[in-house]
Amino acid sequence: MALRTRASRACRRRNGGFALIIVLWTLVLIAFIVAHLTASGRTEIRIAGNFVANAAAQAAADGAIYEAIFNISDPRPEQRWPADGIARELTVGSSRVMVRVEDEASWINPSLASPALLEALLRVTGSDPESARRLAAVIGDWVGSAATPRAPNAVPAEYSAAGLDYGPPGSPLETPDEPARVLGMTPAVLGALRPHLTLFGPAEPNPNGSDPVVAAALALTRPSNPATSAVNPATSDLLTARITAVASGPANARVTRWAVVRAGAALPRGHSVLAWGYGFGSGFASDPGGARLNR
Repeated sequence: MALRTRASRACRRRNGGFALIIVLWTLVLIAFIVAHLTASGRTEIRIAGNFVANAAAQAAADGAIYEAIFNISDPRPEQRWPADGIARELTVGSSRVMVRVEDEASWINPSLASPALLEALLRVTGSDPESARRLAAVIGDWVGSAATPRAPNAVPAEYSAAGLDYGPPGSPLETPDEPARVLGMTPAVLGALRPHLTLFGPAEPNPNGSDPVVAAALALTRPSNPATSAVNPATSDLLTARITAVASGPANARVTRWAVVRAGAALPRGHSVLAWGYGFGSGFASDPGGARLNR
């Protein structure tokens, strides 16, 4: 009888030990789940905070661009912001924004520029004379500005012989990525050209613009009638400008926005927005998203 009692007690102790272990493991699992949920919640809160901060900075950058549009469209010449490329600091909400206004006539528009000017730009940016001449002619075929038109089937045949299933459209460029499709264009050549090109400038850029590379290319061609406006001759008050806004907002948020705007009293609202996007730089360099020209 005593032996049975001792065995029963030992069995109960073993069962109690197992139950205690199960309870402890359950508590550990619950603690792990709570810690995971807490960490996930904190991560979600941080992500949401970053989204809010970025949205605030983006709104500030957009607001600064609209303020710049207002200032370059001011009918009072003495109050109008010049397209001089000088950074101006604005405060929009809780964000600090640096705004720069540049004349699109500082760069070369490959859709309108002469083959001689394109050849000069290619040479200034590192291409050898023969390659520059050939590639300038091919770009002219692509945009339809070739000085000497060729036989209708000659150009498509060259693209076909190169294994390409397309040919030049014979019309102005629509996106900054389009020159990559030109026969013979390489990433290195386009990378050298890209900071000096624009979709919105005149046929003849301003030799007094902000880009020394473009000025050097113009010097090679000895321009006789330099443009002073991004679209029209000197008699027009129209200006096509690139506005770049860099906003530094809360939580270290940093956003860059840009817009190309045409401003002048002749326009119905005093201005027209041609493109809007993200990024830095001038001409093609500030348009990584491939914004299309509003014609």
